[in-house]
Amino acid sequence: AGHAGVRAGSAREEIRAPMPGLLKRLHVTEGGPVGAGDAVATLEAMKMENELRAVHGGTVMQIAVAEGTKVEGGALLVVIRSA
Repeated sequence: AGHAGVRAGSAREEIRAPMPGLLKRLHVTEGGPVGAGDAVATLEAMKMENELRAVHGGTVMQIAVAEGTKVEGGALLVVIRSA
């Protein structure tokens, strides 16, 4: 794992709720791997389920909310450290 060209703090992806809703399912675990395009969480909003996906692959650093939690739009759900 080289650090060439990567500045501290730039290799972080935050998965946030795009709208208020209920966090139905988490598809990742803290410390576990996640691939680019993988489903990270399922948010139920307005009777529809929305799969939230990682843009970049990496390691799950933090899970900020538990399954079954109502969240506001923009709420931080998961933090991923890019590989």
